[in-house]
Amino acid sequence: MSFSEFFSKYKTFILIFLSLSIFILLMIYYLLTPIKILPIYQPAEVNYKLVDSSLQHIKKFHKIANFSLFNQSGKKITLDNYNDKIFVADFFFTKCPSICPIMTDNMLELQKKIIADDSVMIISFSVDPKNDTVEQLNNYAKEKGIDQKKWNLLTGDKNKIYDLARKSFFVAELDTKDDNEIIHTENFVLVDPDKRIRGYYDGTNIDEVFKILDDIETLKNEYSNFN
Repeated sequence: MSFSEFFSKYKTFILIFLSLSIFILLMIYYLLTPIKILPIYQPAEVNYKLVDSSLQHIKKFHKIANFSLFNQSGKKITLDNYNDKIFVADFFFTKCPSICPIMTDNMLELQKKIIADDSVMIISFSVDPKNDTVEQLNNYAKEKGIDQKKWNLLTGDKNKIYDLARKSFFVAELDTKDDNEIIHTENFVLVDPDKRIRGYYDGTNIDEVFKILDDIETLKNEYSNFN
């Protein structure tokens, strides 16, 4: 019997067998491919220098604390403004001569990538609220091309901002010369809709922006309301 005769005779069986085999292989691949889940960062898992001493032992249930601050237009912003949102946060000041300009440029790149995505927002907290008034932040936002619908620059009570940096986001060290001052890091912080920290990124490294974008998509897959 020739191959063509064999194929004609058993065509239906062969096609069913091949289809079933492909289906089984795809199922095996799916089952063996791990689903990516981002970690949930707790105070005890972060560099202790960045964490207030009262929280360094905490290993579960940490969430970003509520706040009430003012954005570049003088509008009061609280954590409730970010309900059901994913957001990326950092700490900076407008007169920073070193890492802040690089961080802002990289955050602007992130803004460009998520500008049409209503589920993702950006927050920058000023660690120099005395000088970073609403007016100063407004001027800075206009100069840099910051879109207020996407990105809030926040100022307000210094102690509350410092508490957010060391008790919520874990992105600042105490100044060894003055315990009442902090030194902010270059970290960008990814926060999920449940107000939990899901990632830290080097805000001076443009490659990290693309990692944030990938991790945002991972978070969206975790939350059914984003699908």
